[in-house]
Amino acid sequence: MRHVLLDADGVLQDLPGGWFDGLRPWLGDRAEEFVRESWRTELPYLRGEGDFLDHLTAHLRAYDVDVPVEEVYAAVWHSIELVPSSIELVHRLRRAGYGVHLGTNQERHRAAYMRTRLGYDDLFDVSCYSWELGALKPEPAYFERAVERIGAEPGEVLFVDDRLDNVESARSVGLVGVHWTFLEGLGEIESRLAEHGVRVGS
Repeated sequence: MRHVLLDADGVLQDLPGGWFDGLRPWLGDRAEEFVRESWRTELPYLRGEGDFLDHLTAHLRAYDVDVPVEEVYAAVWHSIELVPSSIELVHRLRRAGYGVHLGTNQERHRAAYMRTRLGYDDLFDVSCYSWELGALKPEPAYFERAVERIGAEPGEVLFVDDRLDNVESARSVGLVGVHWTFLEGLGEIESRLAEHGVRVGS
């Protein structure tokens, strides 16, 4: 195994309080309904089709929320906390000689924030944002394009994600898949990596 491809949300980073609580100041009791509808309709933007902020503007208007979209977007979509133990894992893997890469579903604006403000461009060898690849997890095409971008054979890449459907899709095209969320703890991911011959350095 030469490469490790890591998901972002649920593996490397967290949204404090979650999406529902994040949007409750503007949506009140309709926050959950709003978020679930947003998830259902955001897929084209995760593939790089169109501008998510235009979509969010219309979505807020449909719920009679009359505030600048930039205010809501920054307060919720940029409310990202890095998981220190996961970030340290990235550094340890890189010191051990592995290529360490990012594999995440994001629309272009949140991806830009992650690249620059969170420093992901410097942290990872290769970044595979869905909006750039034109495919999203769990579509097999996402993983095929990701390994092509990494420049490796599928069997040389171990993929870690908090969603089992994503892991199973990665396995279907030849990657080694590991299902894990940061809530399970660092020791658990170290054990699962070791099962596949990936030894985390100090």
